[in-house]
Amino acid sequence: MGAVTFYFLLFTFSFHNNTMSKPPPPLRLGTRASTLALAQSGMIARKLERLHPGLKVELVQISTTGDTVTDKALKDFGGVGVFVKELESALLDKRIDLAVHSLKDMPTRQPRGLVIGAVAGREDPRDCAVVKGGLKLEDLPKGSVIGSGSLRRRAQLKIAYPQLKFAEIRGNIDTRIRKVEAGEYAGTLLARAGLKRAKLLSRATETLPFSIMLPAPGQGALGLECRAADRKTLSLMKPLHDATADACVRAERALLQALGGGCHLPLGALCVARKGTLLLRAFFGLPDASEAFAAEESGVLSRPEELGRKVAKAMFELGVREVLKRL
Repeated sequence: MGAVTFYFLLFTFSFHNNTMSKPPPPLRLGTRASTLALAQSGMIARKLERLHPGLKVELVQISTTGDTVTDKALKDFGGVGVFVKELESALLDKRIDLAVHSLKDMPTRQPRGLVIGAVAGREDPRDCAVVKGGLKLEDLPKGSVIGSGSLRRRAQLKIAYPQLKFAEIRGNIDTRIRKVEAGEYAGTLLARAGLKRAKLLSRATETLPFSIMLPAPGQGALGLECRAADRKTLSLMKPLHDATADACVRAERALLQALGGGCHLPLGALCVARKGTLLLRAFFGLPDASEAFAAEESGVLSRPEELGRKVAKAMFELGVREVLKRL
């Protein structure tokens, strides 16, 4: 064998070997930069890497409108989707392959070409109070101010604790807790699921029962969004999908959509599954507690959207449509 032939074969083998051993490109997971978003996205990234040996998930931080505008109430500068729009744009532009969202922040309609490929289970959907001095809400004196921009939380809390007052509060979990500790507010309300994922559950002074506070539609559940045509990513996330949690969330979101679709509506909803049956409870009320409506219906597990529309119809019959017009 001549020297030229030998080196050519050596080069060919080396090139082939390097090509075969080249690792696949990482799965790019888009995330907001907040403590909670990073915790949630990191949790999903680790699960995917454990499920698929050899897969590398890269977190890509993306700033959203909801993160950058902190001096206005959410409803005053963009309304629906302020925490997801930029992530969805990155998906459509193929800058990322996957995004993890708190489903309570997601609009009920998605841009063409995107899908929620999996609902990755659901944490406890209850709300927690974080009150200065470790007090409970019932112990607060008359006129104490609770920091909350949520009309849903204000409406339900005003019924249970009419002595309380409310003021807007913005910022991520850490910021809101610091504002309470600094005395800017007597307390605030936060989702228990978010506190747990951010490892801040110990800061909660009480967890509110559903009899006092129904959660936002989809609260506690994570939605994994990707391009509808991206079969590879859809396949990777499939083992994370929780069909029961998905059905419950679908019922709640169908109710929200039937009432107008805005995540800033004073609407609380909770769907639970029991032996193939879904039970959906809902609350709708004005923040000053001057009007409040409640409805409850059951349906089959396989048709959750039908149940959501059924509860919406019941609420319309109670008079919610007229209140919506005023809102």
